Amino acid sequence: MKWGSAESFSPAPLQCDCIWFGLLFLTFLLSLGWLYIGLILLNDLHNFNEFLFRHWGHWMDWSLIVLLVVSLLVTYASLLLLLGLLLQLCGQPLHLHSLHKVLLLLIILLVAAGLVGLDIQWRQEWHSLRLSLQATAPFLHIGAVAGITLLAWPVADTFYRIHPRGPKVLLLLLFFGVTLVIYLMPLLFISSPCIMKLRDLPPKPGLVGHRGAPMLAPENTLMSLRKTAECGAAVFETDVMVSSDGVPFLMHDERLSRTTNVASVFPERISAHSSDFSWAELQRLNAGTWFLERQPFWGAKKLSGSDRKEAENQTIPALEELLKEAAALNLSIMFDLRRPPRNHTYYDTFVNQTLEAVLSANVSQAMVLWLPDEDRANVQQRAPRMRQIYGHQGGNWTERPQFLNLPYQDLNKRTPKVDCQKRTNTGGAKAIHSFIHSFIHSFIPTMHTYGMTAVTHAAFIVSSKKQM
Repeated sequence: MKWGSAESFSPAPLQCDCIWFGLLFLTFLLSLGWLYIGLILLNDLHNFNEFLFRHWGHWMDWSLIVLLVVSLLVTYASLLLLLGLLLQLCGQPLHLHSLHKVLLLLIILLVAAGLVGLDIQWRQEWHSLRLSLQATAPFLHIGAVAGITLLAWPVADTFYRIHPRGPKVLLLLLFFGVTLVIYLMPLLFISSPCIMKLRDLPPKPGLVGHRGAPMLAPENTLMSLRKTAECGAAVFETDVMVSSDGVPFLMHDERLSRTTNVASVFPERISAHSSDFSWAELQRLNAGTWFLERQPFWGAKKLSGSDRKEAENQTIPALEELLKEAAALNLSIMFDLRRPPRNHTYYDTFVNQTLEAVLSANVSQAMVLWLPDEDRANVQQRAPRMRQIYGHQGGNWTERPQFLNLPYQDLNKRTPKVDCQKRTNTGGAKAIHSFIHSFIHSFIPTMHTYGMTAVTHAAFIVSSKKQM
């Protein structure tokens, strides 16, 4: 940027400066919007870390790097915009250096590439962003009003310094158009459940620990189960596979390399499917040291000495062992059941093996929330008191489902199915409507406070029973 007399510059450079100032303002908005996206999706960035680990084979916490880079972009664009406004107020033209022009274009391309990548790989996150706006829109609107008010002075100064009539009219229409949209937003676009009377506030929903409490303990371990109970959650959600000799055990990934020390114990089988290991082999693996070494969430740094010692001694638990421990802690259990490879001994009977483990645990059937759709009729017949949870593929619902397992982002899209089968009772819709509003109010404070990742990316259980 250069200082000089505004009268010494011709209208052509002035118009060129207006174009670059517009690009500078666009860069600021894009980088600020990307920072908002990063903060809202921060609790889901572990999915991004796991995605890169599966394809790259090296673990790194990208959340801090992403936030640092985006924060630097926002800071750079903000300082450049502030300097441009000061030059405008002082009657000086904006003379961007070629380096700044290149950087602005690179930032625009970088943010555009990030948005395209998000839309291609994690399109469902747009629903999370839309939902978050219901909570943040009133505050963002206040900021937008303050911003457009502060811009009035530089815009007015530019208006009186531009001589051609066409650009003056265009600038005036653009400014008043944006101002009109901002001031009418509360009437046209903003509908926030955060703005309500206290007596209309529904009860806070129960928490579901996605893989337990993975911010406080290694995921899918008994320590994670106990931390889930300490956080006051109602349900421990996990993932179950069947070993090569028919023992159901807790594991999320198809490979053991991320959450165990399989590379040192069985280096020649590091790429083998998790279900291809026998139960005796699985018991030889450590399922906790990775949590302290890689620190997938920031909570690992704050663990006490006793918790760190407990974490580093965690092993892969069997489903039967987990159920007994959960019964003692008064926790319900819900799990995704993952089908083994085709060459697996229990490829066709993995559901029956899992059901046998549940029945052998001798715990209350009601504490088990059965999610798998495979062979559900047989499960209902053998364990009638087990609570059936219906998800994306609920099948033919001949009776009204008592519980749904759906992503909170698109609950409104799926709730009409609850009132099908010629039912006139609207209790389920009321329960879900109440749940959505309750979730909005609990969304921000529970994201990181309790270490429960279920709040932002796991499916929630919604009762469709009529409220009494």
